[in-house]
Amino acid sequence: MKPHIRLKLKSPATSEILPHWQDLIAHKSIAITEIHPEIDLLFSKYNVHVWVTQEYKSIGKDWNQAELASGLNRIYRVILQQDSHIPLGLIEEISLLPIVELVRIGEIGQAELPAMRSAQMSVATDSRSRNAIYLDEAHKFFTQGHPEITVAVLDTGINLNHPEYKDNLLPGYDFVNIIDGASKFIGDCLDYDDDPEDEVGHGTHVAGIIAGKGQEMPVGVVPKCRILPVRVLGAMKQGNKRVGAGLVDNINSGIKWAIDRGADAINMSLGIQHTGGGLPHQEVVEYAQRRGVTIVAASGNDGTEQLYYPGALPYVIAVGAVDELGNMAHFSTYGKQVDLVAPGTNIYSTYLKNDYAFSTGTSHASPFVAGAVAMLKSYALQKQGQRLSDSQVKYLLKHTADRIDHRFKHSKAGFGKLNLIDALRLLEYKLS
Repeated sequence: MKPHIRLKLKSPATSEILPHWQDLIAHKSIAITEIHPEIDLLFSKYNVHVWVTQEYKSIGKDWNQAELASGLNRIYRVILQQDSHIPLGLIEEISLLPIVELVRIGEIGQAELPAMRSAQMSVATDSRSRNAIYLDEAHKFFTQGHPEITVAVLDTGINLNHPEYKDNLLPGYDFVNIIDGASKFIGDCLDYDDDPEDEVGHGTHVAGIIAGKGQEMPVGVVPKCRILPVRVLGAMKQGNKRVGAGLVDNINSGIKWAIDRGADAINMSLGIQHTGGGLPHQEVVEYAQRRGVTIVAASGNDGTEQLYYPGALPYVIAVGAVDELGNMAHFSTYGKQVDLVAPGTNIYSTYLKNDYAFSTGTSHASPFVAGAVAMLKSYALQKQGQRLSDSQVKYLLKHTADRIDHRFKHSKAGFGKLNLIDALRLLEYKLS
């Protein structure tokens, strides 16, 4: 992807049908180079030649009400025709135009990837993470999930042939395409395609926590639900650390793509800090809320009071981590945005090459909660054929979490520790 400008107008730009940016990449013959006379004049002033594209695709022939209410029809990706520097003066002048709601340069978001450790300890040592959320009881008395409930995993991809969940996987997509700085990346970082294969193991580990069958690991939260793999992060090295990175706007595209393909819940074990120019992911999170899709995200791993997005946005369930003793993990990012905590240290799950590994971080606490969302939606569906709303799921989780002290909401633990069996009991009571 060449450098681009993300532009949101106060009203749709033109009556002319603009191509979506992915369609333009495949077919330059459909290119359009103008968007609005005032903006076009500024591009000419700075001698910047562009292609104008739609940031999002409508789910149908026309934009639906949820898309319009979220403003997705008014957001554009203006792509430079050459790999050149975008003048800051151009962005500043565009931002001053009365027709412009928001403008910023497309940026790469980064999220540190927790280290993976090979299966050097007994698998039985991690049964405590599943016991901590009462998973066995939930499976025995309520549900292991429903095949009509789908959890999208937006991450580094998934080991598509892993025996723990290969039969659960739906066709996914790879949204990672980074040209600027591609030499710093490990493995595939170019070209959009329908192969969301994982090359670093992070997304694979997350997916196993959600839906692993329990063949050579503790069973996942909802082994009978479907997984939709969406690759939005490539991996690169920064010193001795591995960092997941992807274009923020392409992560947004991955969120909308997952929603439009029927995801009931979305797990995002990632987070980026706000650097100005509008809150990251805001419009697609609002779109998810309007479509009844629950988004769950990791709170972060810096152990400070900090905001990482999408977890810091309203409507997203931000998840912190507790350790093996049930205490707050020292690395777990905290603040008023945190809603729940779940096990996040030495979690055993699936890994690359059909293998298994241990890992630690809020990245691995988040999928326990995403699995819980899918479990509640599954039970309501199989019990009464009812589709739970996003707000209903959040109510159930919030009011059944185990408080860590006398406060209703704690600054580090939110509403408390995930308790699956109590959430299901409350759901059963509400359904009856």
